Amino acid sequence: MQTETGVTVGKTVPQFTLDGIDGKSISVGAKGKTYVLNFWATWCPPCRDEIPELDKFALKHRNDIQFYAINIEEESKEVADFLKSNNYTFPVLIDKDGAVAETFHVTAIPTTLVVDSQGIIRYRTTGGVTGEELEKVIKGL
Repeated sequence: MQTETGVTVGKTVPQFTLDGIDGKSISVGAKGKTYVLNFWATWCPPCRDEIPELDKFALKHRNDIQFYAINIEEESKEVADFLKSNNYTFPVLIDKDGAVAETFHVTAIPTTLVVDSQGIIRYRTTGGVTGEELEKVIKGL
């Protein structure tokens, strides 16, 4: 049975391609690996609050879960400088015009989704998320 494509829990995640802060294109949405999408911006206080935990989570799971922090409408250099000054290492994709955020109906940030290895959205939340919350979602997959 084919699951309908959408951006809510139970739907197949839409595929998209964005550039990383290094300028290399990365396609997201292929089946086979669990991944986390986190929409954020450097100027967003709740985003800044959750980043240390997300950075630790991404590092801890770097071999089994793909983590994508999707920065909305900021310049790559500005984002790279922010990451460097805070010693964050998680992978960041740049949504220059906000089109991917629009596709995902992101109306507030941070917004976080967990997608299972079959490409189905299993979790979606708006507002800060903790590493512990993500661990519970991952264990339940």
